[in-house]
Amino acid sequence: MLGLGGVIGAGLFVGSGAGIAVAGPGIVVSYLIAGGLAMCVMRMLGEMSTAMPASGSFSVHAERALGRWAGFSVGWLYWFLLVVVLAVEATGAATIAHGWLPSVPQWGWVLIFMLVFTGANLAAVKNFGEFEFSFAALKVFAIVAFLVLGVLAILGVLPDTHSAGPANLTGHGGFLPNGWQGVISGVLAVVFAFGGLEVVTIAAAESDDPVRSVARAVRSAVVRILFFYVGSMAVIVTVLPWTAQRAGLSPYVTVLDAIGIPSAGQVMNIVVFVALLSALNANLYGSSRMIFSLAERGEAPRGLTRVSGAGVPRRAVLASVAFGFVSVLLNLEWPDSIFLYLLNAVGAVLLFVWAMIAASQLRLRPRFEREAPERLTLRMWLFPGLTWLTLGVIAVVVVLMLTDDVARPQLLWSLGATALVLMVAGIREVRARRG
Repeated sequence: MLGLGGVIGAGLFVGSGAGIAVAGPGIVVSYLIAGGLAMCVMRMLGEMSTAMPASGSFSVHAERALGRWAGFSVGWLYWFLLVVVLAVEATGAATIAHGWLPSVPQWGWVLIFMLVFTGANLAAVKNFGEFEFSFAALKVFAIVAFLVLGVLAILGVLPDTHSAGPANLTGHGGFLPNGWQGVISGVLAVVFAFGGLEVVTIAAAESDDPVRSVARAVRSAVVRILFFYVGSMAVIVTVLPWTAQRAGLSPYVTVLDAIGIPSAGQVMNIVVFVALLSALNANLYGSSRMIFSLAERGEAPRGLTRVSGAGVPRRAVLASVAFGFVSVLLNLEWPDSIFLYLLNAVGAVLLFVWAMIAASQLRLRPRFEREAPERLTLRMWLFPGLTWLTLGVIAVVVVLMLTDDVARPQLLWSLGATALVLMVAGIREVRARRG
């Protein structure tokens, strides 16, 4: 459920509208490309995590494969990404809750969410799991229900609906109304929606059987998520012309309204609200375990390794939620613009993390085959060719982001953050060698 629910968030329910606007029905191809990239990255991560389970996941793998500088850099960047996104999700959920209950200010809702989820994660690890299971179950149910209703509408089975056949896919400019450039722009708009799957391998380290847990999650969850994403987009652009989507409105709401589902907007608001809280919960867990792992390896303050009797690294949890509580003040001062600024601050850090996962797998796979082949219970497909291809696709996405006016600011912010962390890692490396 963590694998399924951790990645199904507002990026799918709301953000997919931006992809449809630039790609038209070709958004299906955009999701196939972006989803294929995410599947390859997760397969590589799954291979390393089954062979070497660790709460630091790819940060530990990078350290073993490329050196301490790599583990330090990817661990701290991913922690930075999660704590900022955590605040973004709290802000997004607060915006929805403020609309339902305007008497509570937006900053007040952020404070409530941060207190509730911090308390839950401080108490016991099982609280995180129980919250996430419930959230994920609701999101998966919502997606499945949407797919069923959409297919019935396409077949003309629902009352007051008729089958449009392939007309909406081939009309209104054709399947690729903006050509392949539109498909590529669609990839840039949706690729980051697949971020979050990495938390699966972090959480698996605390399960009873890490090797089996990771293998099952990687084999099944990624394929199902791809089905949910691509299936949803196929339904959306088949039921209605892509030009019928309205700016600022979830494409799911547009389709549900069109097929006569009452209060579709409010229903989807609830689903998006749950999706945001789910992502907040997952990112709080993932960030605390990442910084805990960094502290264990001497890459963060040692005090963060203290664990409670219930098995919770409480200081690591508190360090990870600190920025979330800072965002309460940011929401107090700039409630309308802070969401965008925070999102731009993390931008494309995920691409650096994915590239480091691929680079680590290239180095570790031959080592595993030579030293402990029995630990390779899950293998990357077509190694090393597909791993190199994945790295190439990531590089192409970075170049395309540089040429895109919307994506460029996020990439530049991310490159700045990455350069800063790499510089610190380099200084530490030099000092360590001199010492």
